[in-house]
Amino acid sequence: MPSFSIIVPVLDEAPGIETALQALAPLRRAGASVTVVDGGSQDTTAALAMPLADRVIEAPRGRASQMNAGARDSGADILVFLHADTTLPPNALDAIASGLARTGRQWGRFDVTIAGADVLLRFVALLMNLRSRLTGVATGDQAIFVRREAFEAIGGFPDIPLMEDVAISKRLLRRTRPLALEDRVVTSARRWKRHGTLRTVFLMWRLRLAFALGADPRRLARRYDVERTSS
Repeated sequence: MPSFSIIVPVLDEAPGIETALQALAPLRRAGASVTVVDGGSQDTTAALAMPLADRVIEAPRGRASQMNAGARDSGADILVFLHADTTLPPNALDAIASGLARTGRQWGRFDVTIAGADVLLRFVALLMNLRSRLTGVATGDQAIFVRREAFEAIGGFPDIPLMEDVAISKRLLRRTRPLALEDRVVTSARRWKRHGTLRTVFLMWRLRLAFALGADPRRLARRYDVERTSS
């Protein structure tokens, strides 16, 4: 079994960080290390995380910056990048290790389920999984995992404030297609519920299209923040 590091970027996640890390306890017992990378939380996120993680470190704010810092801090063979509001399946380590070994792929992601009974969100998750299978592009909600040597060879996540998941997928696609695991992670519905499901979906589609057409990620990040705060 290769060694694993689960890297969790956080920012002001005090209300849910203990639950998120407690869910990783079985994977820690199975041998995975957990590194929490705080981007400058103004609440008690870091203090709450310390008893429940192997490492809690700080990095400049931004998921790309934080996840790169977590990767540098880890010596594991396989890196798993996990959002704080997403839960891995119990068999995550075995599924990743056996899948990568069987297929020769260097990276991959899980299928995703959005928590709750909302029919529209089930449809959103279905489209996310289908789009990812067709394009080979993964989202952060799908818990991207990658062999260390591949991650280092492509220079890690581009240091951009938005669309870092799309950007690293495109870098990794030059090496191999992703391993698309049917095992499911469960991600919180809070983003969709807070800003409205359809509004959030259309916003992300517009931003992804703009990014694909060459828009500056910094400008897109400002637009994303403005649209979220205006809801």
